[in-house]
Amino acid sequence: MQFINSVDALKEALNLLRRKSGKIGFVPTMGALHEGHLSLVSRSRKEMDATVVSLFVNPTQFGPSEDFNKYPRPVERDRALCEKAGVDLLFSPSPAEMYPAGYGTYVLQERYTEAFEGAVRTGHFHGVCTVCAKLFNLLRPAVAYFGQKDYQQTVVIRRMVKDLNMELDIRVCPIVREADGLAMSSRNIYLSPEERLQAATLQRALAGAERAFASGERSAAPLLNEVRKILREAPLAQLDYAAVVDPNNLQELRRIETGAVVLLAARFGKTRLIDNTLLSPE
Repeated sequence: MQFINSVDALKEALNLLRRKSGKIGFVPTMGALHEGHLSLVSRSRKEMDATVVSLFVNPTQFGPSEDFNKYPRPVERDRALCEKAGVDLLFSPSPAEMYPAGYGTYVLQERYTEAFEGAVRTGHFHGVCTVCAKLFNLLRPAVAYFGQKDYQQTVVIRRMVKDLNMELDIRVCPIVREADGLAMSSRNIYLSPEERLQAATLQRALAGAERAFASGERSAAPLLNEVRKILREAPLAQLDYAAVVDPNNLQELRRIETGAVVLLAARFGKTRLIDNTLLSPE
């Protein structure tokens, strides 16, 4: 596995990789890898000729009161995990490498970024779109792999790729969960033991909506009532939002005619977690 820190070295390595391989799959990450990330790597290795992973804690997607400085950066551990997983090239640049002195160009996607995560995290998607556009431009992968847990992000990135005529496919892979149902996240390590115990209620709340939907409920309000009722079992949970939305445009739905996504975000102490579930009629 090649381990590269600079843009110039990346370009040279990619030229060699393309001559030896065919289609390149790309897994963008902020590091602190877990089984969710590694499932994306596994999918890429099955479908592509070569797999590239990025480790980059992107400063432009963090707000001024968010956890950029304390975000975990176990680079050597991540490097070992990628090598074991069969990654061909690992790109781990510094912020100065990605945003050198004088940098002043950003990507703004306006259609799907104002609600939910965009409302809570001002400027977040501004940074996400910018760094993804830069990485896609540098790597020119055939496919980029994202996890379903950041559902709004996948909708935003797909729209950006379409709007900017980027020649790549965005593939979204299922959420990977802990044994108790908590969605795997690099931020889970911030949870205290009691917070960690109660955080599993997020998935149970979503499962309540799934059961109500499976029993025939199609109105959004009762589904969300079920979510909130179950979340009240976790007194440490502070709900940011719960919504039933169209899976393609994130518009809130009153009634589900075809499919939907239930989006959920809550805080446990200082740790903010997101989760979701897809609702699709048989």
